[in-house]
Parts: sequence; structure tokens; C-alpha cells
Amino acid sequence: MRTTAPLHTRKRPLAAAAAAITTVLVLTACGGGTTPEEVAGGGGEAPSGAGEFTGEYDGPAVELSYWNGFTGGDGPFMQGLVDQFNSEHENITVVSNTIQWADFYQRVPAAVNAGEGPDVGVMQQDQLATNAARSVIVPLDDLTEALELTADDFSEEVWNAGIYQDQRYGIPLDVHSLAMYYNTEHFEAAGITEPPTDRESFMAALDALQEAGYEEPFWMPTLWPAHLMYLSLTWQNGGEPYAEDGSAANFAEPESVEALEWQRSIVEEGYSPSNVAIDSQYVAFKNGETSITWDGIWQINDLEASGMEWDLAPVPQIFDEQLFWANSHQFFMTKQATEDENKYAAAQVFLAWMSEQSGAWAQAGMIPARESVRAESLSGTRQEPIAELIDNMRFLPPVPGIGTVQAETLEPAVSDAILGEQEAQAALERGGEQATSLMEENLESFGG
Repeated sequence: MRTTAPLHTRKRPLAAAAAAITTVLVLTACGGGTTPEEVAGGGGEAPSGAGEFTGEYDGPAVELSYWNGFTGGDGPFMQGLVDQFNSEHENITVVSNTIQWADFYQRVPAAVNAGEGPDVGVMQQDQLATNAARSVIVPLDDLTEALELTADDFSEEVWNAGIYQDQRYGIPLDVHSLAMYYNTEHFEAAGITEPPTDRESFMAALDALQEAGYEEPFWMPTLWPAHLMYLSLTWQNGGEPYAEDGSAANFAEPESVEALEWQRSIVEEGYSPSNVAIDSQYVAFKNGETSITWDGIWQINDLEASGMEWDLAPVPQIFDEQLFWANSHQFFMTKQATEDENKYAAAQVFLAWMSEQSGAWAQAGMIPARESVRAESLSGTRQEPIAELIDNMRFLPPVPGIGTVQAETLEPAVSDAILGEQEAQAALERGGEQATSLMEENLESFGG
């Protein structure tokens, strides 16, 4: 999963996982399954006999299974938090199961339905609705209230990202977004003293870099994260790729077409090679072959270890608004934890503690979701200037199956246009029609 791991352990975000999880969830749907209300009393209610949450657990020794996908450079930081929790809670043992994200999204639904899944875990925001619709995870409204977590401590986007059909299924841990990385040695050689912030200064920077001898300073990817760039530019341009209710895709709206045409123009105007294979743009940047790349802030620790001279800035405002794509890791709970009052009580303590300690998660290159810990934990970090624009970050709507839609329709359409195999309008029309068809099927399958 490319949203947190360094290059050598990453996998395409949901492209591999989406197809796999679709099969699992469709089988679950055909088998009937249970509703969230049947799983957790309709609102994430505590099991009978569970007392009021006090922040402490004084019951018998209990073991919690905790699944996550932090297999990259972020993994040691997460395991460090788990180890610290275990050392401070002698009657709770949290056992981590760390799985590549692509496998994670396939294995969790099957394991939960077999009664062998996690008690608690972390998943990306754009997977919550899918797993909520299939009762893989349970509502956390009562728990959130008990933990005294409120919208006041989060940005509106990330707080609302954990809600599906008026119920909360995710407790936000972090925000991770697209950003602009630049080679400071190249910038100095080109006489660029400040990172570009808008279209005019960005194009001027590319021209200056070319004049300084860096012939292809900004490689435009044809695959990951090209579609995240497309989403960012579409939002900047006033477009909205998906209907909020999950009924249709609006890929080919004029604002979206113009956004993708700008991406293709980077190739046509000679700033980028014509066929940049997946990950090539990042490898080229890391090796000093190119001057600028747009990628996720999860690359921070990998680049820190590379020894190259670089810095980080927000994605430039190419169109009308300074908006850009983001995602969020969010804690979830499964039916297994709610069926045992001791596990449920211990799980509450664990999730409360992890949320309170989320400032330490900034060391993994992420942006803590909680405002109350964000400022202090990010002071002097690379991601601090990105965090200052947290209200400018945009998330995909909480629509079941949207990961599959992205992988199977949007990514190929964006790729074809950047490669020049189709005009942006035609590629997005084709992709939009396919996406809308899939979304209509998902509404029927998952329940609208």
C-alpha cells in the first residue's frame, strides 16, 4: 500500500487490494451477513455487563489482536507505541499483526467472518464505508462519546471521513496527503529561492531548472500517484469527481478535463519523459535525476535516510483553490471485541490511549489528526508546512466500493490521457461511464 510504506515495501494503493476485497465482500453479501445494528446494538453499544468507561481497565488479563498495514518505515513507530502501551498496562496485552495493505484488505473481512480476525485495527478512511457496509467493523458512536472525542479537536474533513450512513466507524489517527518535494541543490543552481506556490511560479521554476541544465525537471507519472494528482487538480478547479451519494462519477466534467489536460501538457511541453513507469518518478527524484515530484508525505522518512538534499512544500495552486488529496488512518473495532465485556473494556482503553499518544505518530512522517496534539508534535518537522493547510485537504466520499472504482476506472483513464493514447475528454468519458456503472452495481450490492 503506497500510502505509508517506503518504496521497497509499498504496493499499489487498493489496485491490487480492491479487486481482492471485492470478491470477499460480494461473497459476504450473497451469504446475507449481519447488519451493523445486529452486530453492535445499532450504535456501537457496549456488551451487557460492561461498565461505564473510566479510562482504566481493572479486569482479568486479556489479549487484544491488533491488525494494521504499517509494513514500511512507519512500522517501527507503530510497534513502539504498542510496546509502550503494553508496558503501561499489565493486564492488557496487545498483539500486533502487521500485513501488507493489499493483503490486509483481503484478509480482514474473511478473518472477521470466520471469527479469527482482529479485535481492533487501523485502516484507511476510503475503506471504512466498504467494511462498514459489510459489517466487518462496528459503529463507534458510543465509544467516541465515552472517549470525549468531538469535532472541535479535528478538521471537519477528517472528522466526517469516519462516518458512514450517520454512524461513526473510524477514530482518526492521522492525515497523510500529497505534497511537493523538491531538490534544493537543483533549485539553488537554477536560482530559485522559494518553492513555487501557484501555476505561474511553478511553470517559471520548471523553465529555470531546464535553463540550468535539468532537462526534464518534473516527471509526470502515468500510474500512481497520477490519479491523486488528477483528484487534487480537479478539486482545485472546482470539480467534484464523485457524487456524494455514490450514484455516479463525474470524471469528464469540464473542470476535470482541464485538470487532466494540464497533466498531459507537462509531457507535451518537454518537462517530463513520455512514459514514466510506476514508481519511476520517485526513484528518479531520489537519485537526483529530476528536480520536483509530487508524492505522499509517507516518503519523508525514506528520503531522510537517502542523504540527498531536499525539502517539502504544499502542492502548488495550479487552478482556483489551494486544495489537494489526502487520506487518513483510522482506528476500528470488530464484532469480536464487542462480544466479550473484558475485551471490549480493554479495547476502549487501548483506542483511547493510542488517540491520546498520536502526537508521537508524527515521527512516522504523518500529521496527527487531533488538533490538541498536532502543533507541539509537528514543530520543526518536515510535514509542518503541510499540516498548516489541513483544512485544504480533501477526502474521497464515504462510498462503499470506491477503492475498486478508482483502481478499475479512474487510474486507467488518467494513465491513457497522460500517455497520449486518448484525449483527456475521451479517456475521462470512458472511465466515467465505467465508474458510474460500477457505482450503480455497488449501490445495489452494498445497499444505498
